[in-house]
Amino acid sequence: MKDTDTFLWELKQENPKEYAVLMYDAFGKMGSNVEGGNANRPGLLHQCRSARGPEFSGQYCQVFLRQGRIQYFVGLCVPDSCREEEVELLVLYGQLQFNQMSLVPPLPPILVNESTQEMIMTHCLSNTIDPDASDVACLFVCCVMVAVPLAATLYTAITKLRANREVRATMESRRLSTDLNLYGALKTNGPSNKEAESSTSEENGNSGPRPLCFPQSVLQRCLRAFSLQTAREGVLSTSPPIPGGGYSSLNGIRVFSLLWIICGHSAQFPVINNLDNYKNWKTTVESSPLYVFTISGPVFLAVDTFLLLGGLLSARSLLSCINRAEDKLSPGLVANYLFKRIKRIQPLHVFIMCLTVGLISLVQWGPYWFPFIDTLMDCKTYWWANLLLISNLLPVHEICIPWTWYLSLDFQCYATTPLLVFFYRLNKGVFAAVAGLLLLMTTAASIIITALHHLPVFQPSTMTSENYVLFYYVKPYTRYAPFLIGILMGIYLATKECQLLKYKWQAALGWVSCFSVMALVVGLAYILRDTPADPSIPHALYQGLHRPAWALSVAWIILACEEGYGGYINSFLSLNIWVPLSNISFACYLVHPVFIIIYIGLQETPIHYMDINFMYLFLGHLVLTMAVSYVLTVLIERPYLLLKW
Repeated sequence: MKDTDTFLWELKQENPKEYAVLMYDAFGKMGSNVEGGNANRPGLLHQCRSARGPEFSGQYCQVFLRQGRIQYFVGLCVPDSCREEEVELLVLYGQLQFNQMSLVPPLPPILVNESTQEMIMTHCLSNTIDPDASDVACLFVCCVMVAVPLAATLYTAITKLRANREVRATMESRRLSTDLNLYGALKTNGPSNKEAESSTSEENGNSGPRPLCFPQSVLQRCLRAFSLQTAREGVLSTSPPIPGGGYSSLNGIRVFSLLWIICGHSAQFPVINNLDNYKNWKTTVESSPLYVFTISGPVFLAVDTFLLLGGLLSARSLLSCINRAEDKLSPGLVANYLFKRIKRIQPLHVFIMCLTVGLISLVQWGPYWFPFIDTLMDCKTYWWANLLLISNLLPVHEICIPWTWYLSLDFQCYATTPLLVFFYRLNKGVFAAVAGLLLLMTTAASIIITALHHLPVFQPSTMTSENYVLFYYVKPYTRYAPFLIGILMGIYLATKECQLLKYKWQAALGWVSCFSVMALVVGLAYILRDTPADPSIPHALYQGLHRPAWALSVAWIILACEEGYGGYINSFLSLNIWVPLSNISFACYLVHPVFIIIYIGLQETPIHYMDINFMYLFLGHLVLTMAVSYVLTVLIERPYLLLKW
């Protein structure tokens, strides 16, 4: 109260001190376009923090208010001795008065019918960075995961340099020896070639047991795998990883699906709390079919494409392992198959999780960071769910690093591949019955859940609908159909003895059907964009059928390309330029939300929606994502893939 009185007293002076002017000027004030959604008044966070009073500094706090149907927050600059509950008292009891005018004035009656403000909560941003033990642990893990490949790189470089020097010295010695013999020099009494080879062999431990050789060999293999010299090989290569291995169209499909997801996230994340013209955006975007590809539900059909590709490649990989194991599907082979998958996804997953948690404690965020804090801070409580790959089974508000739900879903689907392959090898009829039953069950589950909870087709505003994510969006029993279709596709391509497509009319009919289904899936998302008030049969049927329908369409594209009926589409999807982007696609998926959240979290003013603004946001996030993803692919992801146990 003493500091607040000092601040308010200073404001009443004819020539107030600079700190008081800065603090007052940093208060959030009402702007234009409240009707369009610009109700928040963030103020100026950094200006508030830069104010230095006689015995205190400026502290930025947000007061969340409700006035009628409008919820908004106002940024306040108060002395840093004030706690959140004290700020609430100051606002509630009207103590912050200057010349009979409240520093938190309500929205005018001409804009809002209700003139009474209702306090929701108050949140103050600390002026200092204060990491706790979990933050330090996460940052330590990140440092170790980066330091190991850097140390291996240095070791490999030194070893290679020494080896090159030894080779040059040996060549120089041989040259001198040859020159001496040419001039008739006598041979020395040194050991013969056989004796030298024997001596060298004994020095290297080749003449007897080598108890220390095995651990040295393992260490050397690990160092080679973790060195950048090895890990970077082939990442930016435009040649397919398996020449002649087929499935070249998958690179283009994977890259375009990734770009679609990044575009969707770049457009949707700011919508949550950052737009100063949210109502204008909603009217323009959600009501216009021109934006259906980038804004509404079809953006997230790219996730179903990834699930389809995952099922296809998992079936191919397992069948390949069985062939190398003399046609035996043993428990040990299945365990090794699942372990390789964990080794594939978890190192980079853990790194991104620790990096994100560490960023929370190291960065001084802006006023728009608050909506993300609770979600990301769940990592300190529910990090174990990410390690066990079951985070998508938790309630949505408990998921650590929300976008990593896909990794848990993917692994859960991946674990079903050995069972389906077992039934396929056991009996084709039993396999068909099991696959058909699973497809029917996942479709029925989606239909029933959508009807019971009156769920909408996904729209950007649906991100705030907890029921949609909690019961439908991230669950394996509603998302399994595309992965199952991918498994069926992978088994067919890996075991086929002759082509399914034999005539051009079959290919023409398939392409027409494929494009028609895709257009129907995208178009219905726009038609069914409104959230139903009661159980809706069209919404339920769409949610149950559109994912397998989309997966079948993408599966047709792959089939046609593999059997020679892809034409220009196959040529485009198989361009070598997609290969390096496909190689870093996993890192891109994990990294791009970090850049989006950092950009949003550091904003001090709202973002104004314009098509050109969102286009530049997407391109900026994309360039940063690709650059950092290459580094993380080489530093973190690839070494574990190359590591042989």
